[in-house]
Amino acid sequence: RVRVLDQLDLAVASGERIALVGANGAGKTTLIRCLLGEYTYAGRLSVSGREPRAARTDVLRRIGFVPQLPPPLRMPVGRLLGFAATVCGGATQPMEAVSQRLGLDPHAVWKQPFAKLSGGQKQKLLIAIALGRACEVLVMDEPAANLDPQARRVFFELLAERQGSATMLISSHRIDEVAQLVSRVIELDHGKVVLDDRVDGAAALDTVLRCRIELSRTSDAASAALRAWGLVAGDGGLRFSGTIAGPDRLRFLGAVARYSGLLRALVLEEPHDGGDPS
Repeated sequence: RVRVLDQLDLAVASGERIALVGANGAGKTTLIRCLLGEYTYAGRLSVSGREPRAARTDVLRRIGFVPQLPPPLRMPVGRLLGFAATVCGGATQPMEAVSQRLGLDPHAVWKQPFAKLSGGQKQKLLIAIALGRACEVLVMDEPAANLDPQARRVFFELLAERQGSATMLISSHRIDEVAQLVSRVIELDHGKVVLDDRVDGAAALDTVLRCRIELSRTSDAASAALRAWGLVAGDGGLRFSGTIAGPDRLRFLGAVARYSGLLRALVLEEPHDGGDPS
């Protein structure tokens, strides 16, 4: 009885990295559920030439999906991985390997119910299920919301490894969260496309930046925040250095802005040779 999507007309080419942005209620999640074949709709929608509702099993085999809200599954982690591998015709080992890279040993929680895991553990496991198999399309709804900075860096590396082999649709209500990950931004408002723009100067997904920060005085709160980003303190807590994932630069600057009154110097720079600055 309520029109959620209103005459959308979009074409996404193979290999594109799309940010789907908009406020809560704009229609992002509804569009994703249509892509997954969960909803009926008027009009025509196809994924790799197949209609998601009519050919749902085939379409879902081609899609890796990370939901915004973890499902309330009571099955143990090991059984969930086995189920996911069986459904997509794959194996659990690649999923386990992705989980390990993200900082979660799946065997340490193998017998625990998925619903009992922490928010970060659930997110890492869902990302591992989506990225631990071959797929043509990656659909991710706020995929890095519960990840710590180190896990986010690994997540960007995993996405970089899939460039060229998978089309990516990343949904978020904040454009600064995803702008550095994509080549195109599509903004929805009340079910309509209000912006469809190419991104100029998006960072490579595997870019790593050198970071140096100098404070005017020591601060326990600022020190804890910078250490949480993996920066190392020196000079009695006045100087910090380390590396930041390139796609995370806006998020990092937002976190540092809370302590702008203490900043004497802040430098973010890419290595001149394009290599890892560490």
